[in-house]
Amino acid sequence: MSDIKDKILKIYPAAEFEQGDCLLVNVAEKDWHDFAARLKNELAFDVLSAVVGVDWKESIGVVYYLTSTSRAWEMLAVKVVCADRENAYIHTVSDLWGVANFQEREVYDMFGIKFIDHPDMRRFFLRNDWVGNPLRKDYDASPGLNPIRLEDEVNEDDTRTFTLDGNGNVKENPKKVFGEDEYVINIGPQHPSTHGVMRFRASIDGEMVRKVDVVSGYIHRGIEKLCEGLGYPQLLHFTDRMDYMSAHMNRHCLCLCIEKALGIVVPERAVVIRTMMDELMRISSHLLSFGCTAMDLGATTAFFYGFREREMVLDIFEKTCGARMSMNYNVIGGVVADIHPDFVKDVKALVEIMPERLKEYHTVFTNNLIARNRLEGVGLLRKEDAVSYDITGPSGRGSGWSCDCRKKHPYAAYDRVEFDEVLLDGCDSFSRYMVRMKEIEQSCRILAQLVDNIPEGDIRAQVPKILKLPEGRWYQQVEASRGTFGVYIESKGEKTPWRVHFQSPCFNLVGVMDLTCSGYMIADLITIGAALDFVIPDIDR
Repeated sequence: MSDIKDKILKIYPAAEFEQGDCLLVNVAEKDWHDFAARLKNELAFDVLSAVVGVDWKESIGVVYYLTSTSRAWEMLAVKVVCADRENAYIHTVSDLWGVANFQEREVYDMFGIKFIDHPDMRRFFLRNDWVGNPLRKDYDASPGLNPIRLEDEVNEDDTRTFTLDGNGNVKENPKKVFGEDEYVINIGPQHPSTHGVMRFRASIDGEMVRKVDVVSGYIHRGIEKLCEGLGYPQLLHFTDRMDYMSAHMNRHCLCLCIEKALGIVVPERAVVIRTMMDELMRISSHLLSFGCTAMDLGATTAFFYGFREREMVLDIFEKTCGARMSMNYNVIGGVVADIHPDFVKDVKALVEIMPERLKEYHTVFTNNLIARNRLEGVGLLRKEDAVSYDITGPSGRGSGWSCDCRKKHPYAAYDRVEFDEVLLDGCDSFSRYMVRMKEIEQSCRILAQLVDNIPEGDIRAQVPKILKLPEGRWYQQVEASRGTFGVYIESKGEKTPWRVHFQSPCFNLVGVMDLTCSGYMIADLITIGAALDFVIPDIDR
């Protein structure tokens, strides 16, 4: 830790440090962009893991979480406070890390912080005519201020850049998303192949895609705002309802973050059970992805093949958790109930049959000539772009990027089992698809090692009924089905959090739709979206 402190002080002598679960550096806004560039280029912080807007009442700003893949995935937090709360601005880092493009738009939408020199500064979730910024502490939530509007949004093609003039004043420069000569079509928000209410505006030339504009917010539920008024145990149920195909992992992550803050030691039995549930969830998710990818390409039979084995996983969940989706199983300190008497038998049965069933999948779909033609060489995402846009999970590993959180930041029982991180270097939709298929094999391998080694003992630690996290901030990551899922909690020492942010992998996945679809046919957009495998509620939080 002192090593990185010394290196930071060499490039930025004015740095002020705060110690927490990772080192935090306070940086003046005027120095931020230059400091960020040097962090990336000289100290090898090549991944921007999270961009968290925070309103501290007396000030407003952003906490950035950076990761250095060459320094054993060391994480660093940087806090940048706006010089003026009423005219809040921060210089963009979207020119350094591609993922900042959408991340900064979300902060602009929710907090009103303008990002200077950002190429496309407009709201992300809310309408252009929305009044106020909901995650600010002074937000006016009066119903009459933002009535339900049934009319279409006007001037939705309007965007802007913000620059500073010679006197340091913010100047707005209007722009258009599409040019007047571009032919733009809508895909969604009501379309089966967008896998939810997501809208893509695609500029096309004949059947070729020139540009894709992602329009989100159709099911935005304000989860992060709701968290500010709830106790910590009440936060848990939200995580099952974001990426519902990563329900166990997301909830696991939130529990780990709270447990880290409180110093709670989870019983070993619960640790192993959590790990097994995560891997069962991963198998269930990848089977759904297999089936939906096949169906999006017109292969209906393969869809039912995948659902056949997925039903076995859901049966396991139902017996232990009482539900097939939104299981609400992890709790702070452990799990809510012990495993069902049939759990071990059912898991062994699943692990035993999956190798043969995977062969069937490959026979009926993977090796089909039409499937190969639709997937191979389509939707190229270079490794350097995957890193820049923080595309983790199977989509990142399909571009050859080693980014598995279970390996890089081991948690739960992942440091005591043997499994391979699946990496393919095709950088296309087929590689992303094949990573998921091979990860099913690795999940079965993990389950086989744990199923006969579930320790006896308690399933949860003793936890006070009313929880108050100490003052501070914490960030936790896990490997969800679609990539790295992160939870940020900032506490003022009360029984409710000051700020909660969920860093979802699907938010980043839609951020590369333009990059991966441009230059391909309009039919390929559906294929590319299926292979990226985003889930809309994970974006519209």
